[in-house]
Amino acid sequence: MRAVVYDAVGARPEVRDVAAPSAPEGGVVVRVHATGLCRSDWHAWAGHDEIALPHVPGHELAGVVAEVGTGVAKWAVGDRVTVPFVCGCGACEWCLRGEAQVCPDQQQPGFTHWGSFAEYVALHAADTNLVAIPESVSFEAAAGLGCRFATAYRGLVGRARLASGEWIVVIGAGGVGLSAVMIAKALGARVVAVDRGAGALAAARSLGADHVLTADGRDIPAAVHELTGGGAHIAVDAVGSEQTCADAIHSLRRRGRHVQIGLLPPVEGDPRVPMARVIAWELDVFGSHGMAAADYPGMLALIESGALDPERLIERVIDLEEAARVLPALADSAPAGMTMIDPRRA
Repeated sequence: MRAVVYDAVGARPEVRDVAAPSAPEGGVVVRVHATGLCRSDWHAWAGHDEIALPHVPGHELAGVVAEVGTGVAKWAVGDRVTVPFVCGCGACEWCLRGEAQVCPDQQQPGFTHWGSFAEYVALHAADTNLVAIPESVSFEAAAGLGCRFATAYRGLVGRARLASGEWIVVIGAGGVGLSAVMIAKALGARVVAVDRGAGALAAARSLGADHVLTADGRDIPAAVHELTGGGAHIAVDAVGSEQTCADAIHSLRRRGRHVQIGLLPPVEGDPRVPMARVIAWELDVFGSHGMAAADYPGMLALIESGALDPERLIERVIDLEEAARVLPALADSAPAGMTMIDPRRA
């Protein structure tokens, strides 16, 4: 099969012919119809994650089951499927409770094993991790759900329990942040989006944000409190820095809920978080890490109803050769939308 491969950290990716995978016990092989190009793929290429080399990246995917391994009960060749970027083992107490996103023995395509920048990808524990794609949802839209939309949906719905009419501030209007804007609006919330980039803020406004704020040194929490009449009910840090985390927490009203999605870099062992405000105002602070397949029905229902349209975030669809060229440059680009790869394109 054809796949994007790199042989060393930071080495130039190239498209080459490699052996196609076989279905593992309890797993499947999926023929990839669409896979997202995500900044997390760049982090692995740059050496920020532990991977075995040579490596095939790619963790947001959708396609058709091409081979079924022994022990799989729910899936057959020809099924249209997608998968979360965190795949549980299927046997631990967390997987059995439908919480595979925190499985201690999790697999992640494109990180723990070869990913989806290829014609085919092997996936483990299919009965736990695969999600059926409705006929009304395109492969490109389904692939976009696996990381950005699923992460945002889990943070807003599964963790913070966002309710219609509430105010939410989203700091960082990248892929996850814009997904959060779209999901919040689909659920009837009022949204303030914050970012440094004019393009990102324009995208947030076009996707329904009620207000946008430029992070240009101004007092973001004060501006949010003024716009929302006392602070947001929910704050999301989709960037991951001490400043964005602090701004998000200080943007909340009393008894508000903060969701930390962006990974915070360590500072002398641990990042500094404004816990005095958390304690005094009785704020809830949630970590959020992906979403299990068991939680997909609610998100898919929003899509089928027309309230949520992930395809609005797709900027372009490219082939494997262009993906190999673009991957190393992701650190210097700030796309407002998603780039999808179709490995079937010549």
